[in-house]
Parts: sequence; structure tokens; C-alpha cells
Amino acid sequence: MSKAAGPGGPPSKPREATFSAEDGYVKMLLRGRPVPMLVPDAAAGSYSLDARLDPPARRPKLDWVYGYRGRDCRANLFLLPTGEIVYFVAAVAVLYSVEERRQRHYLGHNDDIKCLAVHPDMVTIATGQVAGTSKDGKALPPHVRVWDSVSLHTLHVLGPGPFERAVACVGFSKANGGALLCAVDESSEHVLSVWDWQREHKVAEVKCSNEAVLAATFHPTDPALLVTCGRGHVHFWALEGASLSKRQGIFEKHEKPKYLLCVAFTENGDVVTGDSGGNLYIWGKGGNRISQAVPGAHDGGVFGLCVRRDGTIVSGGGRDRRVVLWGRDYQRLQESQVPEAFGPVRTIAEGRGDTLFVGTTRNSVLLGSLAAGFTLLVQGHTEELWGLAAHPSLDQFLTCGQDKQVHLWCATTHQPLWSKAIEDPGRSVGFHPDGAVVAVGTMTGRWLVLDTETRDLVTIHTDGNEPISVVSYSPDGAYLAVGSHDNFVYVYAVAEGGRRYSRVGRCSGHSSFITHLDWATDGGCFVTNSGDYEILYWDPATCRQITSADAVRNRDWATVTCVLGFGVLGIWPEGADGTDINAVSRSRDGALLASADDFGTVRLFRYPCCQPRASSHAAEGHSSHVTNVAFLPGDRGLLSAGGSDTSVLQWRLV
Repeated sequence: MSKAAGPGGPPSKPREATFSAEDGYVKMLLRGRPVPMLVPDAAAGSYSLDARLDPPARRPKLDWVYGYRGRDCRANLFLLPTGEIVYFVAAVAVLYSVEERRQRHYLGHNDDIKCLAVHPDMVTIATGQVAGTSKDGKALPPHVRVWDSVSLHTLHVLGPGPFERAVACVGFSKANGGALLCAVDESSEHVLSVWDWQREHKVAEVKCSNEAVLAATFHPTDPALLVTCGRGHVHFWALEGASLSKRQGIFEKHEKPKYLLCVAFTENGDVVTGDSGGNLYIWGKGGNRISQAVPGAHDGGVFGLCVRRDGTIVSGGGRDRRVVLWGRDYQRLQESQVPEAFGPVRTIAEGRGDTLFVGTTRNSVLLGSLAAGFTLLVQGHTEELWGLAAHPSLDQFLTCGQDKQVHLWCATTHQPLWSKAIEDPGRSVGFHPDGAVVAVGTMTGRWLVLDTETRDLVTIHTDGNEPISVVSYSPDGAYLAVGSHDNFVYVYAVAEGGRRYSRVGRCSGHSSFITHLDWATDGGCFVTNSGDYEILYWDPATCRQITSADAVRNRDWATVTCVLGFGVLGIWPEGADGTDINAVSRSRDGALLASADDFGTVRLFRYPCCQPRASSHAAEGHSSHVTNVAFLPGDRGLLSAGGSDTSVLQWRLV
């Protein structure tokens, strides 16, 4: 397929795509394998591989972030003087104004944010991230970004270079105007470093512990004293010049806990720690011995501590999900329990008046008080997220994840309309054309249909025992196609508005797992993609493969979610290995095409996107493989699901 060399010139490399006007197809190479794509007759006469396709006039701008990272991060939720709470999920730091119901976003990171600290000025914020990988496979080292929460401008970057694997903890000094910043990385020795962050200069560093470090913070009144804690240790560090010297916390007659999970400071400078045994230990200011103990403060670990403005302390429990208020003399004053659906308490932040914000390990943020209890503010999935579908006509969308949770969301209020636990990890979702029911495919071969109004189970079926990667209704609602990792598509006749299903048959012909599926506008056929880059066409009434190119070449397609085909060939980057792009979606007006890739990027192209390596607008914010994309009705926005970052991002098209 290569073009001959010019006179005396080196041979040019083989073209990634070739066009045969005679046969009416473009052949594209994916992993060295030719993938033929049918060219519609209307395009064939004027088509040229060398034409350029400009990016669309509209571009995606981040509008809303669904989710919070509480599962494995701590002390990452704070109230700012602006009335916004700040937290993070994926590669986005979110500033959420609860009263105004609006979000702003800091987008300086290129991979998962792992920790967050607020400067004593309550404006400057530091966030640390994990190591990542760029699109060309180069390592992106972990680093700390210091930024302004009003302007959202990056002020300073610490690293890349000095940190390994990830930055697990950050903390500003408080006593000297916040001139210093401490950080702990996730190298095997968990190095603790102290920085003059405004000069981006490392002041001191020391090997902290061979075990996990869960918190690192400066003492509020002594700029030369730091405290770190984690697995089996609490350390008190003295900073002298460029050196850090350590004193270990001594437990004496008290049982040494497996983990010290959190640390806080009282008004008089005492250190309070919460541990995995449910105990609160108070360490006298400047000392490394326990001066007071509150054994069994919680049943299970104490995950969060918050010293309130009036000097009282609030603790949050893991297993018992309790939020407890302690007086200055450590007498229990009041308590409340977080509802079981939201999971154990991870972190607590003081709000206005007697209100508290609670982050949980099930990636939720709650707002409330000890007297009145807690209500949901931010909901998130907790495990890998693939299932995403926008409602046919309403500003709603549905997500399902491997956490066995199904959520129906309102895209205008940004709140869940309902949530439902299912028996199996979820993988795919598809709305019936009238929106009254939704099909959910799972990782086990089971698929179920839910009523979108009542969330009641309508029916449940099993096809094979492999993940159901796609569930898709025909445009008239007469059929449901169920694509499985067992290489088959199962077709069902649908009656009574999506309430009765009878199996028509099984489409057999792919030699790899089904990845994507689209219906023709008239419902007379559908097209599938598979893991080995095959494109096959099917008759739903007979479940037979349609082998005549002329029978399908000029079809109108009700949706475009297949990643292989003439109308989408321009989404593939040079040298793509065929798994780089996980999903595409055509806008409802047919003018735009969005793609979701393995590099954390959502891209927006013109549609049809039939020129190789078409230009696009890139949107960043996810930190892992973006697994799905979908346009809202009326193209009022674009949604994207981030696989292991568990977040959903909603984009405005501007």
C-alpha cells in the first residue's frame, strides 16, 4: 500500500488509510489490520483522503462535576470564606457554592488528585497528584500545584522530580503566615519534604516511614513542629534549618493501634489523634506521650476529626458511621448517625453556624447538623463506571457502575432523582425510545429493565455469563439488542411499551466480543463493532448477518456510537492500536461527534468525521480511561463517564 519513493528520496511510509472509489470503501489500518468501511454513494464521488476537516465552531467547557473522592483519600473537604466547599474527584478540584448551586473548577492537573490543603489565608490552595502517563506513553511525574481559589490561576508548581508514585499528603504551615508547605509521597520510604513554596525551593526532606502515611500537618502555633501519622505510628518532627528530627509517639500503657488515621489540634495546642481501634488520644503540646485518652470513642476506626470554632471537637466513625461532638473535657455531648446508604464517615468540615459537611467513603458529601441529621449534597459512584445513557427527551441521564449502583440524575439540578442497588456490577444502559423504561446490562450476563419513574424492576433475563457491553432499543422500540462479551448479540421483540420481552434469536458471526451497536433509523437493521475491529450488519427479524454492502451502504443511522465506520474514521489518532478510543456519540442534530479515549480526554469533532486524523477540541478533567460519552436532548450538553475515576463530567457546548 505504500507509495513509491520520489526520485532519490526515501520511501514514504505506508498510508494509514486507502480509498477505493471503484469498490466504495476506505480501508484503515488498525494494529496492522485493514478495516474496510463502506462509503455512502452520496460521498463517494467527491471524497478525498487528503481533504482537511476543521474542528467544530463549538467547544466543550466543563459545567458540572458529579462525584467526590472519599473512598481512599482523607481530609479533602473544606469550607472557604466565599461560601464554596472545595474537594476533588478525578483530575478536577471542585469549588461548589451550595447556596447558589454552582460550581467552579481548577483544571491544572493531568491525573488523579490525591490530597488537598488550604492556606491560612483561606484563598491559596495546594493539591497533589499521582504519577500519570501522557498520550505518547511518557511518564508524567507526580507534583504539587499551588493555586488561587478566586482567580483559579496556578501560582507555583513543586516538582516534577522530587516525588515518587504520588503525593499522598500536603499541609501548609500556620504560625508563620503559611510560608512553608509539607508533602509526603508514596515512595517505599514515604519521604517527608518541607518547601518554601513561594520560591519553589525544598527546605528539608527525610525518610518518614516504611509504612503508609495518612496525614502530615504543621502545628498551628509552632512553625518548626510537624506531625505525621499512619500505619503503626505517630511522629513528631522538629524542623531545624535544613534538617528534620523525629520523636516517636509513645503509647506506654495504652494499646498501640494498627493505624493512626487522623490528627487535629485543640485550642491550647494539644494534638488529638483518632485510630483504627476507635480511640482518641490526646498528646500534650510539645510532647510525645499521651496525656489523656478516650478509649472506644467509636466502634471501629475514627476516620475524621474537626476542631470547631468554639473549641469543641467532632469525630467521625468508620464502621459505626457516627458523628460525635465532644466537649473541651472530652465528654460526649451529642451524636448523630450518617444513613447507611452513604457509607462510613471519611472527613468532617465545619460549615456556618452549627452545620457540618461530611465526606464519606462511598464518595458522597452530606450537609447537616448533629441536631437535624444529614442530607445528600454530592453523590458519586465508588467503582469503575461504564454505563451512561441520556434520556431521549428529558434533561436526565442514567449511570451504572461496578459498585452495583444505578443512579438516575437530573442534568439541570445536578442531583440524583433516584438510586437503586442491583445484584450484579453494572456495565451498560439504554433507554427505551419513550423513556419510560431503561435496560441495564451487567458484568455477569444478566440484564434487567427498570421503570424510570418508580425504579421498580420490570423484568430480568440472562444471556450467557459474560459482561453485557451494550443494550440498545430500536428507534421504534420494537426490538432490544443485547451485545455480549461472549461474541453474540441477543435480539428480543419488545411489547407493551418496554414491559414485555420475547427472544427472537442470537446473532452469531463475530469472532471477538461485541463493543458497540447502532440501529438504522427505520429499525430494519443494526450494525455492530467487535474487539477485533470487525464491522458487521444484521437483520433483527431473522438475526442473520446482512452481507450485501449495497443493502446497508446508504442507510441513515438513528445513533452513532460505533467507533469504527466511515463517518467516524477521523477520530483515530496516528498509530492507534484500536483500543485507544472507548466510545463515540453523535449529537442529536447530527453536526457534532464526541469521542472518549484512554488518555483522560473528551474530544469534539465535526460530523461526519470521515477525514483521517481530523482536527478536534480537547477537553480535560478525567484522570483515567474515559469510558463513555452521550449528548443530552437538544444538545444542551455533553456527558462523559470516567472509568476508574468514577466521575461523570457535564460539558456545556460554547
